[in-house]
Amino acid sequence: MPRVYDLLVIGAGAAGGSAAHTAAAQEARVIQVERDKIGGTCLNYGCDPTKTLLHIAQELYRARQSTKFGLSLSSSSVSVEWPQVLTYVQGVVTSMRGGDLQQASEQLRQEGIEFIAGEARFLSPHEVVVGDQHITAERAILAVGCQPLVPDIDGLHETGFITNVQAVSLPALPKRLAILGGGAIGIEFAQIFQRFGVQVAVLEKHSQILSTEDQELANLLSKLLTHEGIKLLVDVELQQVQKTSEGKQLIYRSAREGEQTMVVDEILVALGRRPALENLGLETIGVKTTNKGIEVDPTLRTSVPHIWAAGDVATSFQFTHVANEQGALAARNAFATQPAPFALRAIPWVTFTDPPLAHVGQTEEELREQQKTSTTRCIEFKNIERALTMGQTEGRIKLLIDEKGLLLGAHILGPRADELIAPLALAMQSELPVSRLASTLLPYPTLSEGLRSVARQ
Repeated sequence: MPRVYDLLVIGAGAAGGSAAHTAAAQEARVIQVERDKIGGTCLNYGCDPTKTLLHIAQELYRARQSTKFGLSLSSSSVSVEWPQVLTYVQGVVTSMRGGDLQQASEQLRQEGIEFIAGEARFLSPHEVVVGDQHITAERAILAVGCQPLVPDIDGLHETGFITNVQAVSLPALPKRLAILGGGAIGIEFAQIFQRFGVQVAVLEKHSQILSTEDQELANLLSKLLTHEGIKLLVDVELQQVQKTSEGKQLIYRSAREGEQTMVVDEILVALGRRPALENLGLETIGVKTTNKGIEVDPTLRTSVPHIWAAGDVATSFQFTHVANEQGALAARNAFATQPAPFALRAIPWVTFTDPPLAHVGQTEEELREQQKTSTTRCIEFKNIERALTMGQTEGRIKLLIDEKGLLLGAHILGPRADELIAPLALAMQSELPVSRLASTLLPYPTLSEGLRSVARQ
């Protein structure tokens, strides 16, 4: 008789991996299916390779800026060996995955998770087919993630483009690159490639890059990126792309300058992501979906009671740390008599530029729209002693506080903002008043003192 599993997990990214391991730890019979690579987008084409590239680009930039510290290393002696950069990046990814596909899948089996590579399709609410294999499971978790959103722009497909999938492993660096989209993905890639010597232009339809961030800090980051040489074009709409003898020509309309053209060697599309639901057969079993993903209740249960969803396909917060938490919660809820809801109160996120831009909670613009009263307190990094010793003084810490002294939002642009946001997320999650942070003794000299200084205001 075919084996019946306690849980089927479709997807082996952050959410799927977390779900499978959580269920296996409860001694459930778990089978996991993945159509691409173990680790999903984040490990293979997203967070981890891009952050590795960002680190290498930052090291390169620091070396070229070293003369201000009295070092004699000249910028002309610093070169980029791109094939070696890619080798290092892929080495990091392979190490984090646990080896190649065979090694990683064997490790899963040792942890009690049976793994199948292939594309799953539902035949019935409890049965899926993967190639010529039929799988029956009492419960299922859908953690299929998202894929790049490619707009229907005249000539784009014919001319050719890349997404983040190809961008982390380009065989050669282009001389000129246009990036469509000024969100986190586009801006991170813009700084990566600019620091590796590529001429970069970013086209953004909104009036500012990073439109979901605090406007003041997003504008400050724009100035820093522009100073590095990145061309930021906002309030523009791309109308057509075509091949010419000189390269790939973009025809776009600027709100300020009218119709303009630009010729580049490559186009990177970074305009968001869409749910990867094709060929799953969800419509045949009654799982409700929208163009944004799978409909779930607060406990991550879908419209089919024994099927759950987690990660990018089930939330607007498309971050790996959210996917990890949701995957674990979905696995617990799948076996629970009283499923628990997923808490949304304090979710931090970071745009990993240099310096990073991090935030948790609401922005000033959102509070104004909701007509909420708040007090704003700020400190510049140039007034933090450790930032002065590091020679990294650009940026600001901003706290938004309610009448009870609780954080409504925290925003940091500056060195190590990705780490500094952590205690503020904890304060929001635990509903600790800012006065507790103000009274906490912190070591000198550290960047964390800036948090205490702004809280003491």
